Amino acid sequence: MELESAIAVLAQSSVAELRFLRVDEDEEAIHLSGSVRSFYHKQLAQEAVRPIAGDRLVINRVNVRADV
Repeated sequence: MELESAIAVLAQSSVAELRFLRVDEDEEAIHLSGSVRSFYHKQLAQEAVRPIAGDRLVINRVNVRADV
C-alpha cells in the first residue's frame, strides 16, 4: 500500500521530473531512483515520501544530473 501512495505523491508533484522517478519498496525501506536536475529536487522527492514511509527508511538513490 505504501508503494502506491509514494508513487501517487510523486505523480502529483508540481516538479515535473519527480513524476518520473522510480519507487520500490521492501520490508525495511522505500527506495527512490532516477535522476533530477538539482540536489533540491532530490531532497524534495525524499521528503515527499517520508511521511508515507512511517518507521521504514527512505533510501534515496536519485542521481543529480551534471548536464545542467
